[in-house]
Amino acid sequence: MLHSVPSNNVFYCVRDGTFSIKFPSTRRAMIDPDGLLAIGGTLSTNNLLTAYKNGIFPWYTEGEPILWWSPNARPIIEPGKIKVSKSLFKTIKKNTFRISYDNCFDRVVDGCATADVRSDNSWITEEIRSAYIELHRLGYAHSVECWQGDLLCGGLYGVSLGTIFYGESMFSRINDASKVALVDLCQNLIRWGYEIIDCQVTSRHLQSLGAKVISRDQFEAILSENLEKKPAPNAWCTELIGR
Repeated sequence: MLHSVPSNNVFYCVRDGTFSIKFPSTRRAMIDPDGLLAIGGTLSTNNLLTAYKNGIFPWYTEGEPILWWSPNARPIIEPGKIKVSKSLFKTIKKNTFRISYDNCFDRVVDGCATADVRSDNSWITEEIRSAYIELHRLGYAHSVECWQGDLLCGGLYGVSLGTIFYGESMFSRINDASKVALVDLCQNLIRWGYEIIDCQVTSRHLQSLGAKVISRDQFEAILSENLEKKPAPNAWCTELIGR
């Protein structure tokens, strides 16, 4: 069935087997335990922004059509409640890392695509890479970089809409580098008035950092309350936050 999905901007609606030029209601994801909602379409800027505004995100591997998800169990991090372990606190206090923002978005995406076990089977395809670099060019996607000297040793990237940050991926080449980047981001998100970081798919790693799981309905309620809000005027002003 997947191979019959048209290559143009048409979505195959998983629940009822119909085709549509718009995303189906997220209620249709309830039939799938993992929240698969639709198949196909394109990674156009309009599709991606529409998806995020409705709590939907793309996640697929090379050779598959684009898969769009809206899981019922949604992990989020409230920036003010990020969990910093004793060992991570010690790492931060040593001040051996330098953090920057939007300094090299494409390199962060590449780092996430090739990190650890993802190197041979990454969901960050060239199509994904190009689409998010375009979102970055338009001011919707941002990166946080963690450095030791001139070495990019970790970081993360995601999409910002309203006062929601949708985390996409993170990587480390040196122990704790991505965690230091995340803690720094949370500190800034608090100052900028952001409500949550969407973590999309739960994991023990995220739980160790303070992520909590909420329902699809709760997540969509947070979106409806925060997508029209504006963060602080200095949000993502990189000349003010790099250090």
